[in-house]
Amino acid sequence: MGLVGIQENGNGKMELSGVPNPLGIKNKYRRMDSELTEYGDEDLSNHHQKERSKSTRKYVFACAVFASLNSVLLGYDVGVMSGAIIFIQEDLKITEVQSEILVGCLSIISLLGSLAGGRTSDAIGRRWTMGLAAIVFQTGAVIMTLAPSFQVLMVGRLFAGVGIGFGIMIAPVYIAEISPTIARGSLTSFPEIFINLGILLGYVSNYVFSGLPVHINWRIMLAVGILPSVLIAFALCIIPESPRWLVMQNRVEEARTVLMKTNENEAEVEEKLTEIQLAAGTGNGEKYEEKAVWRELLSPSPAVCRMLITGLGIQCFQQITGIDATVYYSPEIFEAAGIKGNKKLLSATVAVGLSKTAFILVAIILIDKVGRKPLLYVSTIGMTVCLFSLGATLSFVRGGTVGITMALLSVCGNVAFFSVGIGPICWVLTSEIFPLRLRAQAAALGAVGNRVSSGLIAMSFLSVSRAITVAGTFFIFSALSALSVAFVYKLVPETKGKSLEQIELLFQNEHEWQGGQVEIGDVEHLVQKE
Repeated sequence: MGLVGIQENGNGKMELSGVPNPLGIKNKYRRMDSELTEYGDEDLSNHHQKERSKSTRKYVFACAVFASLNSVLLGYDVGVMSGAIIFIQEDLKITEVQSEILVGCLSIISLLGSLAGGRTSDAIGRRWTMGLAAIVFQTGAVIMTLAPSFQVLMVGRLFAGVGIGFGIMIAPVYIAEISPTIARGSLTSFPEIFINLGILLGYVSNYVFSGLPVHINWRIMLAVGILPSVLIAFALCIIPESPRWLVMQNRVEEARTVLMKTNENEAEVEEKLTEIQLAAGTGNGEKYEEKAVWRELLSPSPAVCRMLITGLGIQCFQQITGIDATVYYSPEIFEAAGIKGNKKLLSATVAVGLSKTAFILVAIILIDKVGRKPLLYVSTIGMTVCLFSLGATLSFVRGGTVGITMALLSVCGNVAFFSVGIGPICWVLTSEIFPLRLRAQAAALGAVGNRVSSGLIAMSFLSVSRAITVAGTFFIFSALSALSVAFVYKLVPETKGKSLEQIELLFQNEHEWQGGQVEIGDVEHLVQKE
């Protein structure tokens, strides 16, 4: 290996000046004020590749963070309404049914945004759809903050719901389309992190402002949700458009530029670009022609039918197991367990928010290492146990220190297991499994299933719990969670380590779809390596 930039110093020794040693190579040439390093062409090439990889990872990470900011809005609304509704009832004198409608209608209304979001993102792009989502939500937040009556509050919820519908379907799609295969699972989980962060901020806001006069505190709680719009406006100036959307618009050179920024290896850019062009149907340089996407979704081929079963199924199971009811109505749940006083109830909800936010980090670290299915198994089985435990606690051990402690542990355990698996992986899978031509609108359809399920659960929780008790409601959630374990086993394939185009091929074969086994060999290899 030849030496580069060698010169002789005053002591007659060979010296390399101003050359860093990023590879940590030991060298026998050493002075008190400098360390000598041997470099060859291979070393320089490795050094440049490492620098490029580092820069690319930072860039893609920043894009994923900025794209996920809209998710803070959804999380904040979910968290803050759990406490604000207590004071809204007192201030505006609304009934229990009106409270249910006010809380739960956001999820139902958001399906309008999700349905429109798929077509909008195909028309104006993924990036500007995120901007539109923020504008519509902020309009709703302002109206709710100033609302003098229940009717005006509902108008604000209408705008906020549509904005959230746009945001929750487009962020995972965008991140999946710009992410390298090796880190796609972790990065696509970012929106779930930000939803959890928003929920925690909502809980904290409830606790901080609960001491203010009742006609002011809930308005300030809702107004704080307006603040993220500043960051979202800044983000739109930073992040690039999705390269896959650019290819669909036949803007191949722009797509190549984005791929150069988001791929660590320059040599793979042309290969990936060709793969995307083939998937988009523009491999021969023909202008992309929009196909009847909805016709294909409503009358799907066998492969697309399998994708829809997996995508819609996992989205619905994420919600019908009661996570939004647990978050929205955690004060009512803790009150049923024996906790008294608004301040104590709201402080207990902060513990729930901390658990939900902390454990999403476990999923981020493991999702691209151990795979989607192992985490889904841990998540769904753990939720089943915690939901059953909560039902049993509220039935037999309610009240007293033991009952309160068990209820708190069961709720925190449920949201923790949710965050470890089905919470983020639901969105990861939906953004991965559909082919490029269908991805945005199919993901929108999945988001609709998610929001409808969430709305139905949130809008009926109080009524159902009055009819069969809170404990009985959680026994039902536990049974539904047990069904989700079977669904994951039978109908969710492993997508770890596969490109978006390779995942599409998984669903072509029914055996591979139903037999998508957990990659135990990979997990064992990982454990041995660590």
